[in-house]
Amino acid sequence: MNKIIALILFCLVIIAIFINLIGLMRLIPLFITLPLLFVSIYIMLYSLLNRKKLYRRMR
Repeated sequence: MNKIIALILFCLVIIAIFINLIGLMRLIPLFITLPLLFVSIYIMLYSLLNRKKLYRRMR
């Protein structure tokens, strides 16, 4: 399940990069595409690096 979410988020980043390239061609305003790219990269990194750490009690 975790790999599926990672794949979906990776696809989201690729789509955001493509939309940003369209923004660089001035077909879509950059003030819309740049935050979209930033948010998609942030969500992907946050979900991949945020692991629930379980600490076991030492006996």
